[in-house]
Amino acid sequence: MAHTLRLKEHPYRHLIDTLDDGSIKFFNPHKINDLRYDKLPFSVRILLEAAIRNCDGFYIKEEDVQNILDWQRQQCKAEVPFSPARVLLQDFTGIPAMVDLAAMRDALAKHGVDPGLVNPKCPTDIIVDHLKNTQKDNRNAQNNQELELIRNKERLQFFKWCSKAFKNVNVVPPDVGAVHQVNLEYLSKVVQLSDGWIYPDSVVGTDSHTTMINGLGILGWGVGGIESEAVMLGQPVSLSLPQVVGCKLVGSINPLTTSIDIVLGITKHLRQAGIAGRFVEFFGPGVSQLSVPDRTTIANMCPEYNATVSFFPVDHVTLNQEKLELMESYMKAVKLFQTYGEPSDEPVFSEVIEINLSSMVPYVSGPKRPQDRVAVNSMKEDFHSCLDEKVGFKGFHIAKEKQETRVPFLHGGQEYQLVHGSVVIAAVISCTNNCNPSVMLTAGLLAKRAVEAGLEVKPYIQTSLAPGSGMVTHYLNASGVLPYFSQLGFEVIGYGCATCVGNTAPLPEAVVDAIKQGDLVACGVLSGNRHFEGRLCDCLRANYLASPPLVVAYAIAGTVAIDFETEPLGVTPEGKKVFLRDVWPSREEVQETEEATIIASIFKDLRGRMEKGNTFWNNFECPDSVVFPWDLKSTYIRSPNFFNKLMPVPQSVENAHVLLFLGDKVTTDHISPAGSIARVSAAAKYLLSKRLTPREFNSYGARRGNDAVMTRGTFASIKLQNRFVGKAGPKTLHIPSGQMMDVYEAADRYQRDGVHLIILAGKDYGSGSSRDWVAKGPYLLGVRAVIAESFEKLHKNQLLGMGIMPLQFLPGQNADALELSGKEKFTIILPENLGARQQLTVKTSTEKSFTVTALFDSQTDVICFQHGGLLRYVARTLL
Repeated sequence: MAHTLRLKEHPYRHLIDTLDDGSIKFFNPHKINDLRYDKLPFSVRILLEAAIRNCDGFYIKEEDVQNILDWQRQQCKAEVPFSPARVLLQDFTGIPAMVDLAAMRDALAKHGVDPGLVNPKCPTDIIVDHLKNTQKDNRNAQNNQELELIRNKERLQFFKWCSKAFKNVNVVPPDVGAVHQVNLEYLSKVVQLSDGWIYPDSVVGTDSHTTMINGLGILGWGVGGIESEAVMLGQPVSLSLPQVVGCKLVGSINPLTTSIDIVLGITKHLRQAGIAGRFVEFFGPGVSQLSVPDRTTIANMCPEYNATVSFFPVDHVTLNQEKLELMESYMKAVKLFQTYGEPSDEPVFSEVIEINLSSMVPYVSGPKRPQDRVAVNSMKEDFHSCLDEKVGFKGFHIAKEKQETRVPFLHGGQEYQLVHGSVVIAAVISCTNNCNPSVMLTAGLLAKRAVEAGLEVKPYIQTSLAPGSGMVTHYLNASGVLPYFSQLGFEVIGYGCATCVGNTAPLPEAVVDAIKQGDLVACGVLSGNRHFEGRLCDCLRANYLASPPLVVAYAIAGTVAIDFETEPLGVTPEGKKVFLRDVWPSREEVQETEEATIIASIFKDLRGRMEKGNTFWNNFECPDSVVFPWDLKSTYIRSPNFFNKLMPVPQSVENAHVLLFLGDKVTTDHISPAGSIARVSAAAKYLLSKRLTPREFNSYGARRGNDAVMTRGTFASIKLQNRFVGKAGPKTLHIPSGQMMDVYEAADRYQRDGVHLIILAGKDYGSGSSRDWVAKGPYLLGVRAVIAESFEKLHKNQLLGMGIMPLQFLPGQNADALELSGKEKFTIILPENLGARQQLTVKTSTEKSFTVTALFDSQTDVICFQHGGLLRYVARTLL
């Protein structure tokens, strides 16, 4: 499998440069001395560097390097390879990938070859974060760990074995963190330093949040399970040389605008721009105003605006985070360090979208629905208009003469007054959008300044602080702001859903009576995610979602009917007016506090947990063997039969029956098992035969390491529309017998009779989220080819990876135009010299014939297919 050239044979050895007195080497694309390099987007420069470094004449050719260098003319035309520095797997996708490698070791051992030869070539991290179950024993943590052990023992033991048996595999144990967070906070290096070579960090992962890492200047995106396995085994990702949209940020950020306002504002702009499938790269003077957490949050939203990546090149903000001189020297040498100088220094982009950060203004949502956004500077005017409007989504229909109603009441021996717009509940909640530390710190620093200025929150207002986790409390305490929250009445009430779901302590009776007496539209303000009318308290008609600092501000003001620009937040005992602008912390102060207290604290805690592991994981025993000792009784982990036959497979498809006759837009949800296992499904029948009860079925995701379950679940969707059946469901016609049966049962019967199978489909076959079993399942059902009008590209690659032919009808043709009933027998003869994008003839038993295009994008695709797919190709190569 090793196609890497020796250094003296490398076609780009003349580009080698050195750092640190010659002890560190790197390939320097800038030494090509081609003016085109200086105009490439930074993300394309990373693609180019990887192509140069990994150019082996087989997977990556000099032609690929030239195509990337000629990006301005080749974008959307050339297909190019990309070899990332590492692979990132979460456990649900990690199990089937590692099961495949373990099975490959079995195959080599059976043929007398050292099974230890099977290892990932690309460093691979597996984060065990999806096996957690929300069912908890509230009595103690020890019981919860025992529950996790019972549920997940087989899978965790397998992962532990993988971490010891395979080279280049790192398993991050349970309870360390979610995959994208661990990737961001611990695994990412910005640059990789290995065996005296330095190069940019890059990653492909099986989690949609992999793009979060783009905020650190690391190129990475999500891929399918089979694609990730291919990269693990040394094959590059294939992608169409992308268009790169430059997102130019200009203007200054409004002092009251929080990170969340900016993130949501940029996301909205990009969603409206229609940039699906393209790279987005940020540049312009406004970028330097965004902190690293801001950037990673924007990059994390990449799926929301359908871009492939959302890239922030490395700059002084990134390096201020990392504080590494070597990194800066390298990034500047290869021109991957972004400066904000003359426009003439900027890269050339396919298109430029300009976003003015000064247009990002703070918003609240309400008074009844989260989608009804109100700019803070219009809040007073908007609330009064709500009083006028008819009762509806925004209106309360309060008569003009009653809008000035004031109701006095006593609380704690002192008289107060309530009016329309009075705040009586204020809840700071750190969850969902507001888990970004900067917004919680902004709220804490605002509270500190307000207390120091002599401001208070009226004692009848029900205030609370619900951090999303103990870590939030930890960093609020470490930064010194928690006592000031307390002084304003915002005490920590615990960790869990609170005010959003109505878990609010009762309001004082005097307050409730005053609201009812004056028929007042009293208000609640919270930084959660739900605020429907009456949810917080049945006497509150107006509730607003706001950022944590604005919750504190409205609590101090005591009303939502305030113009913060012209009206004071409060008045000190000495009679001094204090405006919101007087106590609102600057972004620089927030960022400095964040870097000094939060980031260092979080990283120290995470690294400690990573290095020490945890007792639960460390006490796990696992086999000490080169090949995995499969438990034949296991219903979670099984050796798949992908490698049972390693001799060349027959290439032609002869007298094949159609297993499924499908229409347009068959998604991966239709093809691949997802979610719970239905009690009447083929997979359920299998699990019942293993003496499991329905309560023990778990989900398809949890059983991805068991090919028997996953094969039976393939095409098991209740929404599958099979033209043989006429109604939705996981059924098909067994053509020879004329019987209607489960898809799995029909496929099993065909295979026992030695019958080849194909699938007929319409447009967009395989669209949707990627799963490895969308190709593995059909392969194990015996499917040899899929003939469709068009394919989703990623799914087409997955089919090739398993040795299934993706064949496309010619333009203007489909099953209906060719008058195919689906009940014919189909023969597809392949020529000896099969080539990329070759047209093939399909003959039917009714003496019809038609032409299809074999969607092999390169000769490498052809070679892998001729060996029965990537996995068997690798195994045969090792033999």
